[in-house]
Amino acid sequence: MSFNKIIIVGNLGRDPELRYTPQGTPVCSFTVATNERRKDRAGETQDVTTWFRVTLWGRQAETASQYLTKGRPVYIEGRIRLDEYTDRDGNKRQSLEVNATDLHFIGSSRGEEPSGGPKGQPSSTANEPDISDDDIPF
Repeated sequence: MSFNKIIIVGNLGRDPELRYTPQGTPVCSFTVATNERRKDRAGETQDVTTWFRVTLWGRQAETASQYLTKGRPVYIEGRIRLDEYTDRDGNKRQSLEVNATDLHFIGSSRGEEPSGGPKGQPSSTANEPDISDDDIPF
């Protein structure tokens, strides 16, 4: 048995691009950046950014295209693969490709979430119960 799953929480690097397969299936592509702070050998704090190329399919592709914009924070689950290629200058490059299976919106950039909820309240493509701060036991 083998298993390939990645969870990414980051920000969109560009606006989503929506297209359709010849069979009419929606496909949405965008990039997501994650940031991590590390100390280098000299003890200086460095920000390390990792970029992921993300592809969504079906209804989630249309939702992402409609509501996501560059800079927007998102939670993505999916399968990852390393793509190797040669650029125009003949340099070998690598790209992290994610075939997303789940998308959750974090925060808001337009003042309203897809569900019509108020600004700042998290929303997702899944049906989740409404939980207030009073419901949290700590």
